[in-house]
Amino acid sequence: MPTVVIPPLMRKFTDGEENITLSGATVREVIDNLENRYPGIKERLCEEDRLKPGIAVYINGLLTRGSILERVDADAEIHFLPAISGGTAEPANWNSYK
Repeated sequence: MPTVVIPPLMRKFTDGEENITLSGATVREVIDNLENRYPGIKERLCEEDRLKPGIAVYINGLLTRGSILERVDADAEIHFLPAISGGTAEPANWNSYK
């Protein structure tokens, strides 16, 4: 069964649990099973039927497309983390670095 690694700021919703093993073949199923065990946690991760814009999902150390339909293997390790953003839309003037 997949294991969800709970980030420190979300552990208050899981009674302090850091690693939670539960069934699920997709990110959606894992989130639903997490919600069944810890009511209220789903609203921290999802809006309607999708992940919140500020949440990134890593499966086995790889950033996913962020879809709740993403498949997970039985031995997957899943991390829900705040998405990191920043930088500029346009690259800096690279000629100034020559």
